Amino acid sequence: MSRAAAGADADVVSQTTFAPLRNPAFRSIWLATQVSNLGWLMQTVAISWLMATISTSDLMVALVPASSTLPAFILSVFAGALADNFSRRRVMFAGRCLMVIASAMLAVVVALGFVDPWMILGFSFLIACGGALNDPAWQASVGDMVDRRDVPAAVTLLSVGFNTVRTVGPALGGIVVASFGLLTAFAVTTLSYLVPLVTIWLCKWKVRSSPLRRESMRTAIYDGVRFTAMSSEITAAITRGTLFGLASISILALLPLVVRDQLGGGPLAYGTLMAGFGTGAVIAGISNSVFRRSLLQERLMTLACVACAACSLSLALTSSIAVAAIALALGGAGWVTAWSGVGVRVQLASPRWVVGRTISIYYALIDGGIAAGSWVWGTVAQNHSLTWALEGSAGALLLVAAAGVLFPLRERHESEPDTLEAFNAPAVALNLKQRSGPIVVKVEYVIAERNVDAFLDLMRQRRHVHSRIGARHWTLQRNLQKPMQWTETFRTPTWTDYLRLNHRLTEADKELDERILLLHAGEHSPQITLLIERPTSSARKAEQSVHLHPRH
Repeated sequence: MSRAAAGADADVVSQTTFAPLRNPAFRSIWLATQVSNLGWLMQTVAISWLMATISTSDLMVALVPASSTLPAFILSVFAGALADNFSRRRVMFAGRCLMVIASAMLAVVVALGFVDPWMILGFSFLIACGGALNDPAWQASVGDMVDRRDVPAAVTLLSVGFNTVRTVGPALGGIVVASFGLLTAFAVTTLSYLVPLVTIWLCKWKVRSSPLRRESMRTAIYDGVRFTAMSSEITAAITRGTLFGLASISILALLPLVVRDQLGGGPLAYGTLMAGFGTGAVIAGISNSVFRRSLLQERLMTLACVACAACSLSLALTSSIAVAAIALALGGAGWVTAWSGVGVRVQLASPRWVVGRTISIYYALIDGGIAAGSWVWGTVAQNHSLTWALEGSAGALLLVAAAGVLFPLRERHESEPDTLEAFNAPAVALNLKQRSGPIVVKVEYVIAERNVDAFLDLMRQRRHVHSRIGARHWTLQRNLQKPMQWTETFRTPTWTDYLRLNHRLTEADKELDERILLLHAGEHSPQITLLIERPTSSARKAEQSVHLHPRH
């Protein structure tokens, strides 16, 4: 794809970075989230510095970021299924409640003088559990609130907002810790968490509801994982994001050690350097739309990896706070460019029915990569040296850039089309219930020999389409006695799952059906037979069926 095409892509999906702020619900929750982010950054500085002062273990200090990212790895897939099956607003509210409660408990523990390292990590973990519930629902709600063409700008604004706060949050946290103490920092953080909680309670936005009953959690998780695994675009974005998180987290995980051991600074210096990181991130975020018009996303990802590698290498070699601040600004620019790029790819490749789950899987794996990276680089720093850890991280980031050969970030001219949701359930002769099943679907085609190759190519696409939206055990058979007759067969666990599969078809999927129909040589439309499986030990008939002639 040419650079001009990449620019066209950016123009189609979003006009300006700040366009989503025209939506009142998005604007209110986005602003409230920034207040919460400010408190979280202050809390992060306080916890990191507290750990650096009460523990002599480099690994324990490096595990602070891991404690705040591991919950997303553990809970995000479950939280994504909740976001797609229940009210996203209520899921966000529940997550925010947990954050407020855990943060208040941490403040009480510090006030009482309990500063055991593992206890501090435990409360950090609980606060992150609330975030793990909130984040997939919040990210999935972005597409409910704003126009689809503004989704890339909205995703970028999430990064821009956080990193704008990052320019002042850590420095403010350092000032508060140095001037007023740890307890004040934890108390202010708890108050900041109340702001989005109240905002979510007051704000309401329109969400398109499904005419079908909720999926079971087991089925919802299975369908989300299956869709994600079968989408090459989402898989590539998640893979690159996970590798990037694993390699780049050394910058933030080891920064307290760089400040303490290499630069000889205190909490104020640490906060100032974090502000430098945030400054670079904000500049890159504001310029993101310009970057997308000028460069392919894969090129942006490569530049982001190189920028973070340069930052990590500079931190390993410098003893100057000024040089470290400049290096961190470069690293912050690479950080937000990489995350906004992969995040937008996941959003745009996900239909609304599954977006909460794909985002949650994305969060689970990238946060798992960040947690693993925190442990890896902390272990290297403890067993070898801080310099070795930062230099190793720089080398790993260059390998992530090279991984674009295997997992390229695909450009997209427009958003993934939404599902049609227009499907009339076929009339059946049996009294089926919503949980009746398993359902077997058979579609019979008549294909001339000259069209067999084209038919097989289209059916490979059809198998991929149906399998990723819920079809199980998809097969294609050819009649040995009547070679022109082909039978497509697949199953769904229940009758409701069959209806849900058809509701998930998109306009592009329907166009694929039409192309297959053009190859059908029969006098009538392909015959569709719906069957319900029955165990052979049952007193009922082994198999009951209904024959349908119109296309489903």
